[in-house]
Amino acid sequence: MSAVEVCAAGGVVWRPTDRGVPEVLLVHRPRYRDWSLPKGKLDAGERWAAAALREVEEETGSVCELGAPLVSVFYPDRRRRLKEVRYWAMRPLSGTFAPNKEVDAIAWLDLHTAMARVTYEFDLYVLDSFEDLLTTTIGAHS
Repeated sequence: MSAVEVCAAGGVVWRPTDRGVPEVLLVHRPRYRDWSLPKGKLDAGERWAAAALREVEEETGSVCELGAPLVSVFYPDRRRRLKEVRYWAMRPLSGTFAPNKEVDAIAWLDLHTAMARVTYEFDLYVLDSFEDLLTTTIGAHS
């Protein structure tokens, strides 16, 4: 397993709060019984950022604006293929969540609660990257 066989993209969807501590959006996937960041595979010929925005909208109902790129993660998928997932920070512009075949629930959580809830370690790397972004550019995180 050396070459990337599966390409996917997603986002850390976030919103400010009255408390001054932003919240991030996690999705619950009943098929895997996990909590993770919204993401999905690229369609043929699709660009990474377009796939990230499309997948986030499909899974969460949120139409988002693309923000800064975050870390990419690499891991073997359930079929032992090397998967690369690229992430961006995203802000929701509109939309409403409705449970669907892939995602049955979402949760808006402060960053540290989200870090405790995610099922996979690679999501922690992405959330750490987002926390670094907040600290250095947005300055909204305490």
